[in-house]
Amino acid sequence: MANSNSSSYTTGMEETKRSTEVCLTFPPKVISPGLATILVEKDKDEQLMTYSGPRLHCQMVVIFVLTQIIHSLLKKLGLPLFISQILAGILLSPMLFSDRHSLVNISEDSVSVLGTVGALGFVFFLFLSGVKMDLSLTLKSGKKAICIGLLTVVVPLIFCMTTIKNLHPEGNEFSNKSFFLAVTYSGTSFPVIHSLLSELKILNSELGRLGLSAALIGDIVTLVLTVFSLWVKTGIEKGIKEALMDVGLALLFIVIVVFVLRPVMEWMVKRTPEAGQIKDMCFFIVVLAFMMSPRFTKLFRVYFLFGPFILGLAVPDGPPLGSALVEKLDPIISGLFLPIFATTCGLRFDPSYFKDSTKFAYHQAIGAVVTLLIKFVVSLLVPLLCKMPTRDSFALAFIMISKGIVEMGSYSIMNDSRVISEDIFTHMIIVIILVASIVPILVKKLYDPSRKYLCFQKRTIMNSKLNQELRLISCVHVPSNVSSIINLFNASCLIGDSSIALDVLHLVKLSGRATPLFIAHHKQKKTQPNKSYSENVVLAFEQFERDNREAVSVNVFTAVSPPNLMYEDICNLAMDRLTSFIILPFHRRWYIDGSIESEDQTIRSLNFDILERAPCSIGILVEGRRNLKGSNVRDPLASNNSSSYNIAVIFMGGQDDREALALAKRISQDKNVSLTVIHFKAANSLGAILTENDRMLDDAMLSDIKQSKCLTYIEKQVKDGPETSNYLRSIVEDYQLIIVGRRYKRENPQTSGLQEWCEFQEIGIIGDLLSSADFIGKYSLLIVQQQQQRTT
Repeated sequence: MANSNSSSYTTGMEETKRSTEVCLTFPPKVISPGLATILVEKDKDEQLMTYSGPRLHCQMVVIFVLTQIIHSLLKKLGLPLFISQILAGILLSPMLFSDRHSLVNISEDSVSVLGTVGALGFVFFLFLSGVKMDLSLTLKSGKKAICIGLLTVVVPLIFCMTTIKNLHPEGNEFSNKSFFLAVTYSGTSFPVIHSLLSELKILNSELGRLGLSAALIGDIVTLVLTVFSLWVKTGIEKGIKEALMDVGLALLFIVIVVFVLRPVMEWMVKRTPEAGQIKDMCFFIVVLAFMMSPRFTKLFRVYFLFGPFILGLAVPDGPPLGSALVEKLDPIISGLFLPIFATTCGLRFDPSYFKDSTKFAYHQAIGAVVTLLIKFVVSLLVPLLCKMPTRDSFALAFIMISKGIVEMGSYSIMNDSRVISEDIFTHMIIVIILVASIVPILVKKLYDPSRKYLCFQKRTIMNSKLNQELRLISCVHVPSNVSSIINLFNASCLIGDSSIALDVLHLVKLSGRATPLFIAHHKQKKTQPNKSYSENVVLAFEQFERDNREAVSVNVFTAVSPPNLMYEDICNLAMDRLTSFIILPFHRRWYIDGSIESEDQTIRSLNFDILERAPCSIGILVEGRRNLKGSNVRDPLASNNSSSYNIAVIFMGGQDDREALALAKRISQDKNVSLTVIHFKAANSLGAILTENDRMLDDAMLSDIKQSKCLTYIEKQVKDGPETSNYLRSIVEDYQLIIVGRRYKRENPQTSGLQEWCEFQEIGIIGDLLSSADFIGKYSLLIVQQQQQRTT
């Protein structure tokens, strides 16, 4: 070929007994002169796909499209995206697309280019996995998690070594490689298990937390055993002196990371203002250290994949540094580079090696399968011995044997570096694909955390006696929620003759770490970490408790978890604390003129999840509107001892409205409250959807209300929704708090014509109407939903 030179080289090892010939073209063609130029010149040798730049871009597009097509077909079966990425690689392998002039052109040199791009993503993934891990949690793991994490690595390792030794008792291969490979078979990967639990949405569940803790212990044990196996291999092949040198240099590397680099990063964090963002310069310094870490690992004779991971472990987790690294790097790594890496692993798959597998490869495959089975048995027996339910034990056992991108990447890199042969790599790919496909399906079948929310016991305000302690949970997202909740309790005077047990749950988005946290602040010495996520919340409610010492007891909790799984923390706390009522803040806040002050769609999604799953009654608090730009005008619910609070309850019938009336009964016990119950009745009964049982219960509730001398009862007959709207518009300015039932999917004559204008289904037709821009006022809303009775 003109202007080119070709060279070839042959490599081989005693274990693999294979040679590889690679032809390189000089100078390399990277950037094309352009499609128009190539078409004009019509040179047969000047094809667009002969240039590595356009070819790489085209291959990335093809990989993405093919992966999404496969995943759209397989996700109905419960298979993860990782499987679709591997299958896309297998379908695009050089066996099918090897023509250098084809559109895809998946040749050996293009695979190496794709592999380089993907390998960068894999190394970044290991670094970010280290950033997300919090090693301090290993000290707080329970005995069950420690036993599971330790035994599920050590016991399978022993069985694997015994099996391979019996199958292959002779030769140096046992002493040189089998111990190292056995560690990879029996190891536990924290990132893989975390990804599985996140995909199944059970990260915050009881089983998910146990699985994460056990995976963290197992991953550390695997890391230690892997490093030890490499030292043993070095000692056998090169001598004890070289092995001791490797040990010394590795320890020196760890000392530098722990006692030099980590203090520097902690200094960066300390210089960052509270709730502020890390400086860009500090961010780039850490990324630069990561980019240099593979080179340093080579100098210190540490396996190059361990360097970025150990550096990631040294980064302070959570905000501001850890969260900044994860938020800025994780989207492009998980969304672009890592899928390319998974696909290139599939591109290397060649089933022809099954026919030519060596005896050693067959023995390794048997050892890997035996290890997997023993790991499953150990993961099953330990929870059963700890009196864990059988279905949960089986689910945990499948979680602990899960395989994924970490194992696939490790075997791929070992294959490239000739640590393992092609036939062993082919066997391992099959094992990983089978396990990664089966495990998510079985875990989903075995474990459903929502089952425990099927509460057959009535946990409502209606079923709570007036002189009995009322158990409440109040959720906090932002600082303004604190004052709104405290003002709500002061205004409604729920703190009356009966005491209240108030549990405040501060919900914090999980960022820069993998493991969710649940902190009980009334047990700070045992569970609170060094950083306080909720200091101001704790102080505010401690003062609130002191102001109402005999009437209310407050416990503050913090849940640090992914927004889409926060409902698990709320529902679990409600179950554990036998709660009767949960107060949720609304996702939108307004100024007095109706313009939007703030809005958070993740809070809205969370509210929907709680409304569907909560094991008790729920109230959504819509804060009163404020004057523009932080005016000093008081909150309409703020304490004011010189006047009474005007509170209205809108009643139309149904279980949610009855729950709102039950709340009104508690409110009416205080003399400072002026409570009005407004009963809207249909002018005609046509179109009414209330059952006879509902009517009887409504009449029973209303009879008590009518006889009470502590409130005002108004009965208003209306023809349709517009008439109801007009009446409400005329009276809303007279009240500081309005309580309404949600009445989801209930439309009767009193609300006819309003359903199609309802913007927020979670607060019902009347709640949405009263929060709309047409109703100008400073009143707050509390939308009530009674406990939903669900069946299995």
